[in-house]
Amino acid sequence: MQKGSHFIQSINPHLFWDVDISRLDAFRSKRLVIERVFSLGNTDEIRRVLEFYGKEEIIHILTNLNYLDKKNLNFAATLFHVPKEKFKCTIRRQSTPPHWDY
Repeated sequence: MQKGSHFIQSINPHLFWDVDISRLDAFRSKRLVIERVFSLGNTDEIRRVLEFYGKEEIIHILTNLNYLDKKNLNFAATLFHVPKEKFKCTIRRQSTPPHWDY
């Protein structure tokens, strides 16, 4: 058994409801894995992702995501000591005008 497949099996399969988890590759699908775990996972799963991918790789992927909700953005910015302005999702959010201008 490869290290990557063992890692994928240690994560709750409910996070990947739309993907065949038996075909999920930890290295080729790292963006999906990191995004789902940080959006929907618990602290143990976040800890496992940190151990597997490393802090720098996770920061790179999270800062380049097109969307993170406000709660997860604040969590990631605080956890990694990265200003929110460095996240691509905040730049996109500011440049998108709201539907209702109240």
